[in-house]
Amino acid sequence: MPFSAPGLVDDLPAALLDRWNKAIDAQFQRLEAQQGSKYFTLEPENPATAQRVPVTWFGNPAEPGFCFDKTTARELSDWGVRGRRALHNEYCEYAVVTATDSEGRLRPKRVQVTTELPEYYLTLAEHDPELLRSIVTGVLGSQPRWQELYGPAVADPGRLSPTARRVAFARQLTGHGSHADLVEAGVPHAPVGSLNAVNALFMAHPINGLDDLLYIVMFGARPYARRTAAGALEPAGRDQIFSQQPGLAALACRHADPAAALAAASAAFQGRTVSFADPLGMYIHHFTSEVFLFEGAPVPDPWIRLSRGTQGLHQRLEFGPRDEDPHFLDEITVVEGDTEEPVTGGYQVTRQVQVGPVVALGPARTVPPQDFVELPDPDAPIRCRDASVCQDVVGPLKEAFEAAHGPGTPVAGPRGGR
Repeated sequence: MPFSAPGLVDDLPAALLDRWNKAIDAQFQRLEAQQGSKYFTLEPENPATAQRVPVTWFGNPAEPGFCFDKTTARELSDWGVRGRRALHNEYCEYAVVTATDSEGRLRPKRVQVTTELPEYYLTLAEHDPELLRSIVTGVLGSQPRWQELYGPAVADPGRLSPTARRVAFARQLTGHGSHADLVEAGVPHAPVGSLNAVNALFMAHPINGLDDLLYIVMFGARPYARRTAAGALEPAGRDQIFSQQPGLAALACRHADPAAALAAASAAFQGRTVSFADPLGMYIHHFTSEVFLFEGAPVPDPWIRLSRGTQGLHQRLEFGPRDEDPHFLDEITVVEGDTEEPVTGGYQVTRQVQVGPVVALGPARTVPPQDFVELPDPDAPIRCRDASVCQDVVGPLKEAFEAAHGPGTPVAGPRGGR
């Protein structure tokens, strides 16, 4: 059963759809050889009877919040391209479009949120440049030049081999994403082009890739168990599962990884197989728009635009006034608890966005005793504030932000849109 295009939104030629499925299968085969589980299959045992279940979490970056506080998380996450590349690792990325108001002030206009997988765009870039440009045009509202997609030296990607197109596009818009062939080809970690920096076309953080999505669900799809005082087995919790190896503890503190792994582990404990439902992708499942107000009333419907998906499988959200509208994003307020404050960036928006894949579960079965992965209680609970990411990534980013702007100074994102 081949997977359809993510979101069921693009009508791919059969040959290109086959290429997309081969890209998925290649990542699956590589990961299965390393950590395969009998409770995880790429496709459902019986698609007609499999139970489709959305697995969701909030899209805002978790790490700066548990390392410091919500104010710091908002400042750093909204720090334009730098904040995005460092922190937007919950399979949800955003860019802030800015504009100049009638008094000449640069202000946030709207937020673009994306959950689209970079590997999908790499597949398009490698095998069908014309379709790639058509899709990007539909998102941006204007046609990009080939040089914006493939680099300043490429006026016609048709003159390049598919491999050369893949490398050129990755260098320009995705970075190497830890893919071995792109690393070997000299593609840098961060893309050099600006098109997917000033716009959120698709995800570019190296942790937001297809391989990572497959990895975390496959990792979780085992009947992890802990022994109770009475000697019975019960499902293992977050700390038991993520304390198996030292490097896993940090993943327990994000929104995405524990949500995906624990959902898969819960299914496996019931003897269910876990697969990805068709179409495989990352989706925006819910947006709590009612907490946002404009002049004391609900935000106008045209200011909330879901796209890049059908049948509830949206991969893109644009929130805020359009260019022709005289209003700005910071005229919208968000109500959280007893507080109401202006919306100045994407962090406040993605706190209200729930994202995730859709999995397909097989029927419940009795788990053979030998299949249970019995885990001990860790020596101590996982303390997120002690995670190495706080010292290695978030702390230095906070220092750089304060050096550039002063403590507690919020900044708008880069100017986006075309």
